[in-house]
Amino acid sequence: LSTCAMMPLPYSAGVYHELPLRNTRMDPKIPIPNPDDKRWRLVVAKMRHHGFAPEALIETLHAVQSAFGYLDTTALRFVAASLRIPLSRVYGVATFYNVFIMKPQGEHTCVVCLGTACYIKGSAEVLAEIQRTNHLAPGETTPDKKVSLVIARCLGTCGIAPVATFDGDVIGKISPQQAVSKIEEWLTP
Repeated sequence: LSTCAMMPLPYSAGVYHELPLRNTRMDPKIPIPNPDDKRWRLVVAKMRHHGFAPEALIETLHAVQSAFGYLDTTALRFVAASLRIPLSRVYGVATFYNVFIMKPQGEHTCVVCLGTACYIKGSAEVLAEIQRTNHLAPGETTPDKKVSLVIARCLGTCGIAPVATFDGDVIGKISPQQAVSKIEEWLTP
């Protein structure tokens, strides 16, 4: 709080409260990775809107991913410096939540759930068949940038396990053959 001005709040129940004013200025010593790229302006605007508060980390990461499609090391370092939080915390949040993507993705994305219910119901076999037929490991994208394969720890649809999503469309009780045929549709011109 030493760098923030304090703003008094109305008197309430005999206690005088103070809250920090939001910081709306970015530290000029932190260079924007590519100042000519307008997408960085969107990211900085999001951080400014939240007063460069560390609590705006998740929203800032969403802004970076919306602008660039994924989170790279340069973006994570910039966000950490701008929000004045350790890079390890930024990286921890970015890798903890399934919604954040750390590599450029393909045109289409298949997410296979490996949560307990899905795993018991056969999602490991679905994943293995996708890997076997398409020579694609989790976290990878085909060389032609058509399909990315991602795994998730839980998609929250345990009642229809095993589950996979194809470009966000959830398919429950999926068989290995169904998954492979859906990916083949994407790969066939």
